[in-house]
Amino acid sequence: MTQNLKRRTMLAGTAAIGASATTAASFPRPAISQGVTRWKMVTAWPKNLPGPGVAAQMLADRISALSGGRLEVELFATGEIVPGNQVFDAVAEGTAELYHAVPSYWGSKSRGILLFGSQPFGLLATEQVGWLTHGGGQALYDEIYGRFGLKPFLCGNSGPQWAGWFRNEITSVDDLQGLRFRTTGLASEMCSKLGMAVQAMGGGDMFQALQSGTIDAGEFIGPWTDSALGFYQVAKNYYWPGVGEPSSAEECVVNMAAWEALPDDLKLAVETACKSLYNDVLTEYSTKSAQSLPQLVAEHGVMVRQLPEEVMIAMGNAAGEVMAELGDDQDELVRRIVESFLAYRASIASYMVYADNGQMNARALPFTYG
Repeated sequence: MTQNLKRRTMLAGTAAIGASATTAASFPRPAISQGVTRWKMVTAWPKNLPGPGVAAQMLADRISALSGGRLEVELFATGEIVPGNQVFDAVAEGTAELYHAVPSYWGSKSRGILLFGSQPFGLLATEQVGWLTHGGGQALYDEIYGRFGLKPFLCGNSGPQWAGWFRNEITSVDDLQGLRFRTTGLASEMCSKLGMAVQAMGGGDMFQALQSGTIDAGEFIGPWTDSALGFYQVAKNYYWPGVGEPSSAEECVVNMAAWEALPDDLKLAVETACKSLYNDVLTEYSTKSAQSLPQLVAEHGVMVRQLPEEVMIAMGNAAGEVMAELGDDQDELVRRIVESFLAYRASIASYMVYADNGQMNARALPFTYG
């Protein structure tokens, strides 16, 4: 089987994120026999897609293991029960008991949800989980998902994403005007303010759109996952930093009725599986992207380019407008989420000047090491 055929086979199940949802078909409630509860997990990813597909399977396996085999989770990739863009509704309606996706896909439900996934010029991965764990974010996360009969947990993070794959070089803000660009979440609102024609779609559809010329550029995740999807075949300019998504949290979301039916020890198994996986997923992304980037350059002729400062400043101003609009949202809960996020961001950003930023700046100084 050729490399391209293998890739097409892998991508065949990828659903376009942001497409209009249809009502999911009804499935039987989970089987319970001899003390074993069986849950279905639906995901937004092709099975074992490097990055999120791998993380979803790790989560299913970890829940089963931590429950001592009393809660068995079977994973269904995008398209196997419902398309990836319908997993939120499928779990809310009880078609499946839980899903694995990212909050950035659910802006049509509430714009407040988007802040729990990623924010342009927002929180890094450790800061994101810090907001939820120590800054009051989890209570707000629970409250907004509770409107839909869901119980949410963060269960991983991609770390800093990349600005994306571009057919042509970007030298100024003017180059963004009319640029047909794939992205999601609040980053799409930021880009729209700069005159970009934003489109939401899954990773496989992004490859096809780049190949056909339907879009001019797009971002998905980072070097590890992007390598597997083959974007380097159709666009050679790979831009950093991904200021639209300084991190992107992955989530496990459980049907509330299924959650409440669990005994306390199995609830703890699910919660522990999610929390314990966060750092494992984050460090796998970082490690494997660090390994993949040199291969993209050496083996595939990818040109790594930094966004011009002029472009980043324009994006920052656009992101500021997006946050101001969110802070004026008619939904009182959305306003509270924005207030909590902005307060935590201001506090942690002022400290990171001395902490992580200080260490990274020191490490970049010209001295011999090892």
